[in-house]
Amino acid sequence: MDNKNKKDYSQYAVVMEQIVKKFPGVLANDHVDLFVKRGEIHAIVGENGAGKTTLMSQLYGLINPNSGKIYINGVETRIKNPNDAIAAKIGMVHQHFMLVDRLSVVENVVLGMEPSHGPFFAIDVARKQIRELSEKFGLYVDPDAIIEDLPVGAQQRVEIIKVLYRGAEILILDEPTAVLTPQETDELFDVLRSLKAQGKTIILITHKLHEVMAVTDSVTVMRLGKVTGVVKTKDTNPKELARMMVGRDVLLRVEKDKAKVGDKILEIEKLEVNENRGLRAVNGVSFSVHKGEIVGIAGVAGNGQSELVEAITGLRKVESGKVIFKDVDITNFSPKKHREMGMGHIPEDRLKRGLVTAFPIYYNFILGKHDDPKFCDGSFLKIQDIKKFSEELVKEFDVRPPLINILGANLSGGNQQKVIIAREIAFEPDFLVVSQPTRGLDIGAIEFIHKTIISMRDKGIGVLLISMELEEIFSLSDRILVMYEGKIMGEVRPEETSTEEVGMMMTGHRLEDLRSQETQEV
Repeated sequence: MDNKNKKDYSQYAVVMEQIVKKFPGVLANDHVDLFVKRGEIHAIVGENGAGKTTLMSQLYGLINPNSGKIYINGVETRIKNPNDAIAAKIGMVHQHFMLVDRLSVVENVVLGMEPSHGPFFAIDVARKQIRELSEKFGLYVDPDAIIEDLPVGAQQRVEIIKVLYRGAEILILDEPTAVLTPQETDELFDVLRSLKAQGKTIILITHKLHEVMAVTDSVTVMRLGKVTGVVKTKDTNPKELARMMVGRDVLLRVEKDKAKVGDKILEIEKLEVNENRGLRAVNGVSFSVHKGEIVGIAGVAGNGQSELVEAITGLRKVESGKVIFKDVDITNFSPKKHREMGMGHIPEDRLKRGLVTAFPIYYNFILGKHDDPKFCDGSFLKIQDIKKFSEELVKEFDVRPPLINILGANLSGGNQQKVIIAREIAFEPDFLVVSQPTRGLDIGAIEFIHKTIISMRDKGIGVLLISMELEEIFSLSDRILVMYEGKIMGEVRPEETSTEEVGMMMTGHRLEDLRSQETQEV
């Protein structure tokens, strides 16, 4: 190439130039340009299916572009596989962590790059290296802890240590806060600022606009496989970013009328439930839900919410107490019986409880109802009827790509969630347990899901909402219960409380104690 025409990309850690990536029936990246300066935190935002993760998967060598060029620190670089990416000092922390649950932190971090003394694994050397990385970047974690015993936030720190151990100067984080509590998110942002201060370049794939505003320097916005805007964070705002993402103005607050509360549909009486190790996770919980209202349960992850949901929906054994649904004691009934009686369930773990990822989505749309005469004739499924039903749901819920034969595993996380929500709502339940409904969803999809949940409430359906997103709990709920260590700390109405008061209950303060303290201070 003539030096006069040679492009100078030396100020950039990453340049992706005119990237095109096609899949059957889908143009995932349509001549995309990405410019990321050295030592900045750069967000890539967009709706589910906009092409964000596809673009970053090419930077990390998981898939290869059909055309286009990649420059790392100004030098054109061929990245055919993750080994090439690691050699180029690129690391990626995936949305679903790539850790071996039964191994320790140190074993996970050095896997495939173990230091050795002759033929032996030098675990002391590995421990020392991990402690040094932990201290340098504020990634505090016990090297000898077993992964499955660590909370999600600590597992994510292990993933970041793992890429730093491999020498990464450029870090890609895919939806890093999707499974974190607000406290863990704040801790992660401190880590990212520390990494930036020490010269690392960070690319953040996210859909949470308040987080973009809090921690990034610049933003690339994508929609339908194309770049629709590149802005400095200080020169933009959430409303403008949402408009670029979705192509229209988006309601960032939920609009709802006052609930028309009907008869009691669910009653929980002194419920006691154990977690997997046999320890008490739900400890004497009592509450009720009426038709036409949304009852939200707030709490830091791991305080019994998951076990409570599993007990209510028949997925976990109740040790004592009662689950009463439509005036019938259904304690320890099977999940199938719950569904037959009109209880729907949107699970928190879409891969474990919500989908069979190896099956096409038209089959996933009828899971739990595959023996319904509408879809089944004796021993045989009515495939054409199922496909027609699925095509209607794909259209109504804007599942992308709109292909009913695609495997569940090949959808983005947000579109997998849309399939589950579409299925549960399509079966017209009388009562719906909704756990983390918008985890991993983009702003347009969140708006749609929130409106859908409100419309179900307005049709007289009772909704129990469990969410780690306090903003979501406040926006949707008519009443809020707060859980801490398996107990209810108090019940409040969103219009009569504050995030500070709910936050205090989430850390173990009872409502009556907080309010009596306020009275004394007055």
